[in-house]
Amino acid sequence: MIKLSQPNISEFAINSVAEVLRSGKLVHGEESEAFEQELAAYIGCNNAILVSSGTAALHIALMALDIGPGDAVIVPDFTFPATANVVAMVGARAIIVDVNLDNYTLSIKHLEETIQNWKGPERLRAIMPVHEFGCPADMNAIKNIAKNSNLFIVEDAACALGATFKDKKTGTLGDIGCFSFHPRKTLTTGEGGLLTTNNSDLATRIRRLRNHGMERGPEGMSFIEPATNYRLTNFQAALGRAQLPELDGWIEIRRKLAQHYLLKLRPLEEKKLIKLPTPADGHSWQTFMLVLKNNIDRASVINNLKSKNIESNLGAQSLTEIGIYGVMDNECPNGKELFHNGLALPFFEGLNEENVDYIVEALEACLTQYS
Repeated sequence: MIKLSQPNISEFAINSVAEVLRSGKLVHGEESEAFEQELAAYIGCNNAILVSSGTAALHIALMALDIGPGDAVIVPDFTFPATANVVAMVGARAIIVDVNLDNYTLSIKHLEETIQNWKGPERLRAIMPVHEFGCPADMNAIKNIAKNSNLFIVEDAACALGATFKDKKTGTLGDIGCFSFHPRKTLTTGEGGLLTTNNSDLATRIRRLRNHGMERGPEGMSFIEPATNYRLTNFQAALGRAQLPELDGWIEIRRKLAQHYLLKLRPLEEKKLIKLPTPADGHSWQTFMLVLKNNIDRASVINNLKSKNIESNLGAQSLTEIGIYGVMDNECPNGKELFHNGLALPFFEGLNEENVDYIVEALEACLTQYS
């Protein structure tokens, strides 16, 4: 079976984890602190703070910005629900905005319209752009809008470690950046996450919020505010550290695989059977997703590919289609189409061009009935 995704865990990484396990130093420690320093240097930020998941990172980001009841946060429709779930968890309201069909990121036009027409009782506090599948959102436009509207920016860069926008790494383009190290991500610690910021006051509070609201001083522990435990373990940090030097090389492999997919799939797009993503500068290609024509049964395609030992799946969710975030102010036709018709194909460093050719041939054979 050609898997949809597969983590890249070397023997060196396994040995690095085993060494920490043998040491008995399992919770936040030397490996965690070294990994944070290395990530800060790699991303180009002053503070990189490890947490237990990407969702934990998003949750802490909103808490650190004092976003809560009576507030509203703008999120894109096409994303994993964690983006909106954390808004609800802090008692705020998720305002859902449509995305672009060509790169799956936040629609600037719809974002501007939403802010201009906002009449809700809640106070707009932040924009949470998602760099979907590693494709950077239009951060210049988003930063201008946020500045003019006095809004925070929390980058959901869960899929975008190593991606760049105008030669700056994602996670450095807003007030706080949030990353995930889930096994579907290019670099994984099993579960894990990261917050990045250049604001020292925010960094201090984020570190406190991940550790029971506690600070340590000369006289021991002081509990400053209610919080929970979102720490990453020392052995998970060792796993991440072992992979970080390989990350740029892996991203380059993914970029070449994406270009090969685009080349081989172009005839199907010309037949109007699929829509392909528009390549963007700085894309880190965590996932490769295309969009099937409306009359094509995606479940049938997934089952057909499975019969040929190819795993595939939908890409992400439509928050408006899920329907658990209260009254919806906006129609999001693009997000809805991507949710219903998006097809994610196998994508990881272990694939080669021959694998891609086989996958495309299988998909082409499956779609001939719709020509």
